[in-house]
Amino acid sequence: MYIVTRCPGCQAFTYLDSFQRFKLCHICGEVIDGTRAPEYLEVSDHQDAEQIIGQLEAFLKKTGRPDLSKQELEHLRMQYAEWLRNRL
Repeated sequence: MYIVTRCPGCQAFTYLDSFQRFKLCHICGEVIDGTRAPEYLEVSDHQDAEQIIGQLEAFLKKTGRPDLSKQELEHLRMQYAEWLRNRL
């Protein structure tokens, strides 16, 4: 399992293995603490994480907003769960 999160320094999306405590940001080099970083979504594999990160970045760029609202975050989680159910 992987956690989609964001760097607290540059706000770039990234993912961590669910057992990983720290990760260096691939953009700014800041150390991301997995216990403190915001959790957007828990996904089954790194390919899903990369695809979702691309879609999140495109959505935020298109809307011109800095982050998702709580309602959008809940909707994202529900959509991913539905997608997983249909995929199996």
